[in-house]
Amino acid sequence: MHLWLRAEQRANETRSGLTPEGAAALIGAGLKVSVEESDSRVIHTAAYAQAGCEIVPAHSWPDAPRDAVIFGLKELPDDDSPLPHTHIMFGHAYKGQSAGRKLLKRFKAGGGSLLDLEYLTDDTGRRVAAFGYWAGFAGAAVAVKCRIAQLRGEVCGPVQPYPNAEALKTALAEELAQVNADADRALVIGAMGRVGRGASDLCAAMSIPVTGWDLAETAHGGPFPEILDHAYFFNCILANADTPPFVRPNAPQADRALRVIGDIACDPDSAFNPVQVYDRATTWDAPALRVHDSPPLDVMAIDNLPSMLPLESSEDFAGQLLDTLLALPEADNPVWQRARALFARHVADV
Repeated sequence: MHLWLRAEQRANETRSGLTPEGAAALIGAGLKVSVEESDSRVIHTAAYAQAGCEIVPAHSWPDAPRDAVIFGLKELPDDDSPLPHTHIMFGHAYKGQSAGRKLLKRFKAGGGSLLDLEYLTDDTGRRVAAFGYWAGFAGAAVAVKCRIAQLRGEVCGPVQPYPNAEALKTALAEELAQVNADADRALVIGAMGRVGRGASDLCAAMSIPVTGWDLAETAHGGPFPEILDHAYFFNCILANADTPPFVRPNAPQADRALRVIGDIACDPDSAFNPVQVYDRATTWDAPALRVHDSPPLDVMAIDNLPSMLPLESSEDFAGQLLDTLLALPEADNPVWQRARALFARHVADV
């Protein structure tokens, strides 16, 4: 079994799903591990070389041996080239996303396959590895930045990564102390999950009271006027066909306390999007999308939030995933079997 760690090509994406320690464990188990050079990866390439990995040129994965399994996190370059390899990545291709059909067509044309990180689950249906906690933590932080900008009569400007969570909390608390946001409260849907816990912990660190909702509170299917009574709303769930809309386009504006929506799940072009007031992700350069002016309502929907804390989030995710990667050579491993079966069902429809 040959695992090929590709260099990420997306701006502001410095995370890795494999640490040098994890790579050494894979090599010790008999796998070959190739790692592409990368100047932007938060973990230096030299550390992988010291762990015994083969170092290969950046972005050389299209020429990798056909039996190599290509491992990355975010999307591949957007072109029409066929994909003959097996790829482990976040494909965003199974929920009606606009780019998903194109990606599946590329796999079908090349004979390759997608083993989607979002759908690697254990026997209970729980994901074996997720960036969720740090996505929630960082997403809440950016949403607070959006609120601070509002209170200054501005729209939030560019955001940058932080060396660690303590540095983020210290800097954010200093900014928050300069405005009057004492009455602000947050509502978190998905509060019992990884993402919701991260968002709630950031709010607690900033002394923002949190109303935590999960399945019981949303089971009636809406509407959910309570969302409008909070300054912040954080959507922290993986939506599916049964997920009700949380915020509709015709949501009342009079006496609305809601000022910032942190759509940390961030699936605006999915048919299942429960936050129906915006249609595109936001960016590090422009994190806030103003969807209403008076009173202001901003949506924060950056889709690689854990990269704000790249080292902590990489080490956390890679640690969760390692046992599953070690099982990659096992033909009957149920986690990988489910991922292959899911891909087969979806690719058959294109």
